[in-house]
Amino acid sequence: MTQQTTPDPIDYLLIGHVTADLQADQTISLGGTASFSGLTAARLGHRVGLVTSCASDLQLDPLVGIQTSVVPSEKSTVFLNQGFGSSRVQHLYSSATRITAEHVPPTWRDCQLVHLGPIAAEIDPDIVQLFPNALICLTPQGWYRQADKEGLVRHVDWPDELTLVPRSHAVILSLEDLRGDERKVQELAKICPLLVVTENREGARVFHQGEVRYFPAPLVEMVEDTGAGDIFAACYFHRFSETRDPWESARFAVQLSAHSVTRRRLASIPTLEEIEQARNEKPA
Repeated sequence: MTQQTTPDPIDYLLIGHVTADLQADQTISLGGTASFSGLTAARLGHRVGLVTSCASDLQLDPLVGIQTSVVPSEKSTVFLNQGFGSSRVQHLYSSATRITAEHVPPTWRDCQLVHLGPIAAEIDPDIVQLFPNALICLTPQGWYRQADKEGLVRHVDWPDELTLVPRSHAVILSLEDLRGDERKVQELAKICPLLVVTENREGARVFHQGEVRYFPAPLVEMVEDTGAGDIFAACYFHRFSETRDPWESARFAVQLSAHSVTRRRLASIPTLEEIEQARNEKPA
């Protein structure tokens, strides 16, 4: 049984675990794609519904403007992140309940934009069958991860890659997610209708219909990059749902995710002023 706020209509359905991220001072900060992408989508004007799972003592108050359907769990998904970018080391100490099709509220199953955002392989891939008419957007980083006995997160092959990637309308992952394997990038580009590969300070590459374009990131002073990829993804999916233009969507997302790294944690969510500026900026 799930715990849910009032099930109002939504136009951006996000599925994935909210995480409890351990900080250096031993405090907890909300994290995960669910938090960063969800708050960004809400700031962009979407009516966001989130299907997630966590323990009852995890405070979800920071998820302002997001309707939540929470699958009860004895534990929350707890991460410790150390370092930045490609040098980041992650430990996973516990995981919340796995999310399956039965956990998605019936009133949300006709949502036209569905974002699957696993961070620890917590989503049953079969869940995509619930949304035959939706724009399926995927950030699959959590399916390429597995923790060892000490909790150290390592890269693994994703067994459902060849099944789910071709069924998705847009897939966004980082070069770090693939351990910098350019051969894997090319393999995915061949089976994915629209593939976006983010490259930290370098910006992003977009692969679409046999064409690839590069979108460099503006130079900024980085404070912290936690959540930047999730912010990029929500901005991209939002703009793509509006325009169906894969190139304009990348320009928009690169600009806003660059702003995000100048602030820490959930303060990195784009401001309304930044969104308006990015929307009105002319393509180079």
